[in-house]
Amino acid sequence: MPPVLDARPPPSLEPLAKSNAQDKITRLTPRKKPPQRHNNLPVPETPPLPPALDISTIDFTKPSRRILSVQDHELFHSSPTSSLIHAFVFSLSDSAANRKISSVSSSPVPKIIQTILFVLSSIEDEITSNPPADQGSSRFGNPSFRNFLDSVSLKSPSWHQTLGLASPASISEVSTYLQHSLGNRARIDYGSGHELNFIIWLLCFNRLSLLPESTFPALALVVFPRYIAVMRHIQSTYYLEPAGSHGVWGLDDYHFLPFLFGASQLLHHPYIRPLSVHNELTLEEEGDDFLYLSMVRETMASKTVKGLKWTQPMLDDISGAKSWEKVEQGMRRMFVKEVLGKLPVMQHFLFGSLVPAAEGMSKEEEVGVAPESDEKEGGELVVGDDGMRHVHRDDTWGDCCGIKIPSTIAAVEEARKKGENDGLRRVPFD
Repeated sequence: MPPVLDARPPPSLEPLAKSNAQDKITRLTPRKKPPQRHNNLPVPETPPLPPALDISTIDFTKPSRRILSVQDHELFHSSPTSSLIHAFVFSLSDSAANRKISSVSSSPVPKIIQTILFVLSSIEDEITSNPPADQGSSRFGNPSFRNFLDSVSLKSPSWHQTLGLASPASISEVSTYLQHSLGNRARIDYGSGHELNFIIWLLCFNRLSLLPESTFPALALVVFPRYIAVMRHIQSTYYLEPAGSHGVWGLDDYHFLPFLFGASQLLHHPYIRPLSVHNELTLEEEGDDFLYLSMVRETMASKTVKGLKWTQPMLDDISGAKSWEKVEQGMRRMFVKEVLGKLPVMQHFLFGSLVPAAEGMSKEEEVGVAPESDEKEGGELVVGDDGMRHVHRDDTWGDCCGIKIPSTIAAVEEARKKGENDGLRRVPFD
């Protein structure tokens, strides 16, 4: 019988072949999850709101800037006025907790609220009376915005009389905040500082006993959304430039407080979660009732690219929060740190008798600086031996020098005029 041949390779070659094959395969190891970051900053609490002032003891004065240096800013933070602003803003936010806009707007509101809504509608009417100038396809601020502000200034005294202010001095002080809440006349821009002026305007009426705490839900969920709607109309008509080249920290090109009030609304919602901001159907169906969702919806409508991760990466990051409580706490921290805590923002804040400056803070006339309405350059000023001068900072979010940038709203409006606006588009590979 012929011998049987073994077809297997020599035994000495088997381990070698197996070893070579293993060397060619990259070893896959599971990726470790990054450690979860924790914010060690304490969550700002809501201080008690001081009682209203006795109007007979008030010496009304025209509001002016008083935070003109780092030292002034530090004095402000330790002042009763800082605590007053915390108390008012966070009380408004607390009053919106777990409430829909429709649950407040469908109920009867006090006459003072109706009058404020009338004033906001009257302001919006002035847009029609002052159409934007033809400036070609430019997406920068339209100079007709100044005519609009002049018209508002002329009619403002009569509006404030209907709101219960009698003396010219009180009207002059309170109306200044309303006029500065619509944007900057010289720079034709708008940012979180102007939004804060509207809140201070409401605070003035609270100090005068005209807006008690019982009106706070209506202020947060009826008046404030109406103000945002008017500002959206103004921004899209006159192409107001965002006051800071990064917008309001990636939340919105102009606004911040709707996200604080809106997060409070959703604190214990049964099914809307932070991740729901990516659901277009949720935004469409629930946006009219919830400020946070409304702002995301409006933000997406003003962009030419689809997806929060491309257009508003901070909103995209926030959507990963476990609960609305975490989001609301973060918004409180952000208001304290990024609005009240930013000198380039607070240098434009106005102090009067109702919202007084702390002892020792600088005065415009003493340091030779122009009034806020005439200030052409944004950014930080310092008081030196040679008077006021601009300084450049490298630790801000692009809001040092008030760099002029066109708004995304302007881009959308210009595209619409040319018939090129086919809605949102996806970026490649999205």
